[in-house]
Amino acid sequence: MNIVVAGFGTVGQNLAQLLLTHREFLRKAYGLVVKVVAVVDSKGAAVSQRGLDLDLVLRCKREHGTVAKVPSAGCEMSLLEVIQSIEADVLIEATHTNLKDGEPGMTHIIKALQLGLNVVTVNKGPLALAMPMLKEMAEHRKLMLKFSGTVGGGLPVLAFAKECSKGDRAVKVEGILNGTTNYILTRMEEGLSFEEALTEAQEKGYAERDPTLDVSGMDTACKLVILANEVLGKRVTLRDVKVEGITTIKPEDIKMAKSLGKVVKLVGVADESEVFVKPLSIDQSDPLAVKYNYNAITLTLENSGKHTITGKGAGGRETATAIIRDLISIKEHLVIT
Repeated sequence: MNIVVAGFGTVGQNLAQLLLTHREFLRKAYGLVVKVVAVVDSKGAAVSQRGLDLDLVLRCKREHGTVAKVPSAGCEMSLLEVIQSIEADVLIEATHTNLKDGEPGMTHIIKALQLGLNVVTVNKGPLALAMPMLKEMAEHRKLMLKFSGTVGGGLPVLAFAKECSKGDRAVKVEGILNGTTNYILTRMEEGLSFEEALTEAQEKGYAERDPTLDVSGMDTACKLVILANEVLGKRVTLRDVKVEGITTIKPEDIKMAKSLGKVVKLVGVADESEVFVKPLSIDQSDPLAVKYNYNAITLTLENSGKHTITGKGAGGRETATAIIRDLISIKEHLVIT
């Protein structure tokens, strides 16, 4: 399987590392032999139809800040130029999330599908803004668009939901979908102010320097859109979600909930009538009442009731694992067809 990697930050580099260390395991367990023919970052690209030396690519990225410095393979080509000039089976889209227009990921995905490439994306922006269109485009061209790493990082949320829904019908999805806000709210429950909890989350690497996407609730909203489309079969985008973040939550709100045996959580909810994100007081015994940077998703099915999956929702290595899971799924699909 020839792959092109767009975006070589934390997730892209962890993917390269996993492909190196797990090469034999993936070949023996799944018959998956991956050849990375191109890696593109914001400053250029490294391209080789024979396959790149991933050790060398990682070293150049660390030492020079770009893959364009890889000897004999580095160049200043853009992603669009790369995928038009090289033979590839799959595009891995791991560029930054942009909720204004989804770029550059939106154009990357559309162009890749137009050129006949399957796509694995961990970029939530294009899906949040145009998921129904992108899925239709892939289906029309009989290509696969996979995105398990966009919700829950390494947590197999979408596969879990698909398995639970066999012979049944999902009617509601609700969850703690953002580890940063969950960490902040947990620490506020333990006595810190919002500002103190946010600073601590940033120091531990759970929150970005600009935490707006997380604390505003927009990151949760993006993931909820993906779940609503994929699990409930709704046709919604980010514009359809009512969003309220956690910036107005005060310590007294946390204390009041605690006195009633409840905890305050930022919850995303999608059912047949509405899609929203807002802080809710839930029972301390609720499966969604996970702590720190954990995620939890509860799926309500028409006949078999509620099913919950919990675990660490983010991290470069975890999200890279989700990409490999999607590559295996694509490989199995191609073998069947």
